[in-house]
Order: sequence, then structure tokens, then C-alpha cells
Amino acid sequence: MGKTLIEIDEDALAVAQDAFGTKTKKDTVNRALREVSDRVKRHEARMAAERIAAEALDLDALADKITYRPGPTVGGDQGQAA
Repeated sequence: MGKTLIEIDEDALAVAQDAFGTKTKKDTVNRALREVSDRVKRHEARMAAERIAAEALDLDALADKITYRPGPTVGGDQGQAA
């Protein structure tokens, strides 16, 4: 972990400390950074899941009965005497 000198908005820090229940500036900033990082990861996972679901559930294919429930073909073997 690196050490960095930064200026911090004290009002925003106080709100974050109350929200997170942290005591020090370091703990508050690190917690806020983790929260954002986790939020980004959850968003990326949700988007990936939505892409997978969209690919797996093709509503157009389901609406086309020939695609998912093919019937007898014209001129096929069905209906002919053996």
C-alpha cells in the first residue's frame, strides 16, 4: 500500500465516516475506495450475466414454432407405408 498526500473535502469525509462508522481518515478513504471497486465489479458481473441470458434466451427463436418444434417435413418419410 502506497502513501499519498491528498487534499480531502472535510464535509464529504465526515458524511462518509458517519455512513461507514470509521474513525480515521485513512480507514474512511480506504473503505470508500473498496466500496466503489466492489460496485464496479458487481455492475460488470450483472452486465455479463445479462449478456449471457440474452444469448441463451432468444425470444425470436421461441416465437418461431418451426425453430423449436419442427413438424413433419414435406415429402418426408412420415405418413408413408413401410
